[in-house]
Amino acid sequence: MDVRYLRQIEAHYESTWGSPQGLLRWTKGPIERLPDGFAVLVYQATDDMRAFATRGMSQPSDDDRLELHAFCRPADEARVQVEELLTVITDYHRTGSSLGLGHTVNFGRPWAPGSQCTHGLISLPYLDGPTLEWCRPLELRCLWLIPITRAELEYKKEHGLEALEQRFEEVQFNYLDVQRASVV
Repeated sequence: MDVRYLRQIEAHYESTWGSPQGLLRWTKGPIERLPDGFAVLVYQATDDMRAFATRGMSQPSDDDRLELHAFCRPADEARVQVEELLTVITDYHRTGSSLGLGHTVNFGRPWAPGSQCTHGLISLPYLDGPTLEWCRPLELRCLWLIPITRAELEYKKEHGLEALEQRFEEVQFNYLDVQRASVV
């Protein structure tokens, strides 16, 4: 485990969201395949929103270093289980297909019980901007995992990432609403 590398990732997040409120490690599934030191850090991004960010999804030896974050209301945390989803996505990234900007992942279940959002879109960190996107000097990219519906996934496949993101902007979708309707 490269402690300095992990600490630089933490410092990068802290420059945007302040000190972490917690460090989560999912204990089920094939966690032994995850990199040493992998965890999900929890930050109070705003008064009504927490950021959950991977630390150690990427490794210093990776060609394309990637970390992901997702947002959730504190009231929805137990229902969403963001740390589980980020851990499973990290495993997929490390042992399946390498992920990056514009890719989608299948959650295998709804984002929260009753939610139409069953997939995740890996997007630019529009809420926090380019200072969060790039962690220098690590050349590490920090991207936003946005829960999306099956219909939104199909729309992206047919019309492209920019068209879907433009649709999000047009309707000013509420990315924190776990019960939100599809924008398409």
